Amino acid sequence: MKTHTIYSITGLTCNNCVARVKSALTPYAGAVEVTLKPPQVTLTGQTADTNTLNSVLKNVGNYQISAEVLPAKSEEITKSFLATYKPLLLVFSYILLVTLAVEITNGEFHLHRFMPNFMAGFFLVFSFFKLLDLTGFANSYAMYDLLAKRVAAYGFIYPYIELGLGTAYLLGYRPMLINSITLVVMGFSSIGVILAVMNKTKIRCACLGTGFNLPMTTVTIVEDLLMAGMAAWMLL
Repeated sequence: MKTHTIYSITGLTCNNCVARVKSALTPYAGAVEVTLKPPQVTLTGQTADTNTLNSVLKNVGNYQISAEVLPAKSEEITKSFLATYKPLLLVFSYILLVTLAVEITNGEFHLHRFMPNFMAGFFLVFSFFKLLDLTGFANSYAMYDLLAKRVAAYGFIYPYIELGLGTAYLLGYRPMLINSITLVVMGFSSIGVILAVMNKTKIRCACLGTGFNLPMTTVTIVEDLLMAGMAAWMLL
């Protein structure tokens, strides 16, 4: 069974560009499809890695393919919600379990203790997965985050922001400041996600880095807004 791999591509401006890119990549795949709107390259039976393909494209123009948009197998069966988001659901469940265990240990449930602990777990765990492949995450993140699209370095910095927020929540460091930063960071991050979902752009969600092929859907919006909402609640 041949594999289809869809990439985003920069530098396409006209149909001549489309033809040029298709011609350049044809020797490196069984079939090549290039579209201008959206700017994507679909390779069937790809025989070279991304770095090699980008080297080939540089020889014919200012083109570059980036992180995979939606790798898939032909005749792929649509997965159920639980199957698709199993990694994300497991991560949330483990964080929730540990956070609730802390409340049980303390003998009573306090919302303003539960929330910082949950957010500490969220940011620490999610930053861990992003840092496993920092370059891959930055490339994927730049496909939908408004700031990362314009400032590439932000994609490399963002996991460390999450790491810092998680550590601060764990230590209880300056709650008003940390909640304010979280509200701004997660609120702004959700804008790019909302726009991508509204435009029905088929891209990979980078919330758990590149280790899992999670599609960008309203689930990602809920994830970002949940953290922003919890921060806002604690500011009241």
